[in-house]
Amino acid sequence: MIVCTMHTRRTFLRNSATLLPAMALAGRGLWAAESIPLGVQLYTVRKQAEQDLPHVIDQIRRIGYQEVETYPGIYTYSAAALQHLIADAGLSAPSGHFSYNDLDTRFNYAKELGLSWMVCSMILPSLWNSADGFGTAAKQFNAWGRRAQEMGMRFAFHNHDYEFRPLPPQQAGLTGYDVLISQTDPELVFFEVDCYWVAQAGHDPVQLMRRLGQRVKMLHLKDRKPGFPPSFEMNQASAHFEPVGSGSLDWKAILAEAERQGVEHYFVEQDQTAGPPLDAIRRSYNYLRSIT
Repeated sequence: MIVCTMHTRRTFLRNSATLLPAMALAGRGLWAAESIPLGVQLYTVRKQAEQDLPHVIDQIRRIGYQEVETYPGIYTYSAAALQHLIADAGLSAPSGHFSYNDLDTRFNYAKELGLSWMVCSMILPSLWNSADGFGTAAKQFNAWGRRAQEMGMRFAFHNHDYEFRPLPPQQAGLTGYDVLISQTDPELVFFEVDCYWVAQAGHDPVQLMRRLGQRVKMLHLKDRKPGFPPSFEMNQASAHFEPVGSGSLDWKAILAEAERQGVEHYFVEQDQTAGPPLDAIRRSYNYLRSIT
């Protein structure tokens, strides 16, 4: 596997910046020109994407995003067709989400799509309530991580809030996320930290990134309305989503820590939006470029 150096990435971004529409370039800070490009997890615009993906991809590019992260709802396209559609719009797709149930069958598809990262988006609910259940997932992650490495890719896990629930016996303070960290091979298994869900579980994304160190390689960026209690349930009572910059998370601290830890990709995501999803990701983009 070829690992791109920061110097090479920066050179590429400086050279490619001239291709962006003038409106997309307006108002950008140093981060936009000199660091890792911003991306969108396409699940945010899933309804529109599954109706007219070429149009949605074009709109995302016009906002100024440079990357997308794929998800299972658009794998009705062949890998070659999806790769061409994304590339023809001037975007790249370094990462894709896959379900725990069928990830084992998707390695060839991911390779043909040109992904660098295969991400498990969630483990099976039947594994959520015990250390043994998370241990089963950890063992599977190690196997997937090795296979991804052998094929020139890498493997990561994306969190929600259920992983941070204390496991029985509760007084021991062990969580499912603790199990996933301790029982996976740091050379094979990495983490995509969803900042919203970490905060929803009552934890600080900055502290979690410090704990993970070089194992955190990607972030999901979405904000959280203030004033709601934490939870460990993925239900409507846990849904307090806001565009980045419109909620309670400290994005300057989060992004500074991400830079220190060498995070490679930043994907804006919003599970639900009050208005049109494209408007929400535009707001997130504009805010992120305003502070960096």
